[in-house]
This record gives sequence, structure tokens and C-alpha cells, in this order.
Amino acid sequence: MAEFPALNGQSVSYATLLFPNGTANPPHTHPRAAELLFVVDGELQVGFVDTAGKLYTQALHVGDMFVFPKGLVHFQYNAGTSYAIALSAFGSASAGTVSLPGTLFATGIDDAVLAKSFKTDVGVIQKLKAGLAVKP
Repeated sequence: MAEFPALNGQSVSYATLLFPNGTANPPHTHPRAAELLFVVDGELQVGFVDTAGKLYTQALHVGDMFVFPKGLVHFQYNAGTSYAIALSAFGSASAGTVSLPGTLFATGIDDAVLAKSFKTDVGVIQKLKAGLAVKP
């Protein structure tokens, strides 16, 4: 909506996703909308996890579409050797995005809490946080 104000009040929005080969849109959610992804160029591996913890994945090619249900953790990955482009449509002008890596490891949650939650040690958590730190 910030880039295209005419969407205000229309309950829709869209995004263009550009994937150089070997890149991923890391696991994330959209708390206020489902997402319909359409592959314009290249190939993508996509998936989401339902509320019972079941993973659904699919390989998408040019012209394929995939729906990510509202609020569920999902991802896209370009495992191919060429660029991939996709369009995402959302059922809200303000779908919101909650990136799991950033939310978990770049927001100041105590290392001990994360270590206990992921059944690992604080050193591993600190390495994850360092890898996600913003580079100057």
C-alpha cells in the first residue's frame, strides 16, 4: 500500500519477488492474508507447514501457482541455476510479514531462552545471531 496508495481499502496487494539462483525467501508468515504466488520466470521450490506440523512442498515452474494459507509458516527457494521471478498477491492491503530468522534471532530474545527452546547451547545461538547481524 505504501508503494501503490490506490490499494488502500481494496483488501488486496502484490509483490514482485526476484530470486538469483541459490537464494531463498526464508521461513516467514503473513498474519493478515493468504498469499497466491505465480512463477513468471525460472523455477522455485516452495512449501508451508500446517497447524498440525505437516510440511507441504512443491516444485514450481513458469506459469505455476501456489497458495500459502494465511498465517502459516512458508518459504520459497531458487535451487535452480538461473534467475527466478514470481508475483505474489495478498488478500489484504496490509498483509504484514514476520520473518522467522529475524524475529527469533535479531530482536534481543535472551540467548538462554532460545538455547532452551531449540535444545542447543548458547554458543550456537550466538553464531546464528552473528550470521543475521546487519552488516555496515
